[in-house]
This record gives sequence, C-alpha cells and structure tokens, in this order.
Amino acid sequence: MTTAQACPCGSGKTLADCCDRYHRGEAAHTPETLMRSRYSAFVLNLTDYLRETWAAGSRPDSLPPDETTRWVRLDILDHGEQDDTGWVQFRATFLEGRRWGVLEEASRFVREGGRWFYLDGRPTVTRLKPGRNAPCPCGSGRKFKSCCGAG
Repeated sequence: MTTAQACPCGSGKTLADCCDRYHRGEAAHTPETLMRSRYSAFVLNLTDYLRETWAAGSRPDSLPPDETTRWVRLDILDHGEQDDTGWVQFRATFLEGRRWGVLEEASRFVREGGRWFYLDGRPTVTRLKPGRNAPCPCGSGRKFKSCCGAG
C-alpha cells in the first residue's frame, strides 16, 4: 500500500494525510484517532506501532505479524474522553481465508505523558455468512456476488 492510497481507517483521506503520520511517530490527539491508526496498523501489519501504542501495563511481550487476517472495514460506533481516560466502541470486519467475521470491541484508552495509549478492550467476534445478493461486508455498497464474493 502506498501513502497516496485511501487510508484503511475509512476516513476518506489518503494514508499520507491520515494515519501514516501517527505510524511515523506523531502523537494521536484523541482516542478515536489512535484507534483509527491502530486499525490501519493491523491492516498494514505494523506490529511495532501496535506494541508502542499499547499502555505499558497491558502491552504484550510480542505481537507476531498476522498474515491470515484481511481487515476490510472499520466502523466507529461511539467514542469520547474524560480527563486522561477515553473510550472507543468500534466494529471491524475481516476475512480469514473464505470466512467473514466482525470484531466488535469497547476499547479503553489512557493518556500518559501527553500521549494516548490503548489500555484494553472487551472484544466479541461474530461470524458472518453473507448471501450472494446481500450487501457486501466490505461496505462497497454492491452485492456480495458482484464484489468480494466474485470469483
């Protein structure tokens, strides 16, 4: 993916004008911005960035790249902040092999030293079985059979 392409977070901006600057070290100014940049990092397999933006007390020792999951859509359902805590509820649609799924999570964030970090979340995963004439889960607005279900 090049920085001139649409940002994976769904903002409508290019990657260069959106999440790439956070991946290169700029501090995200809100929990939602951090969530969007972390989603883009999952899409791009930027595991170092994911670990760096995890709060120290809950950061995993390692985070191996995930070559099997293709993240296709992010929907922010709710977000906010109060003092040095924040939250984002989101829905992320993914494809693993030929199986579709949705990860929904209520994530918590904390601001430390002027920077936001992902603290933890309560994820739920639901499997999708889109019908041929159903809307495509990727959000294109086309029917599944004419989009991701083609071929």
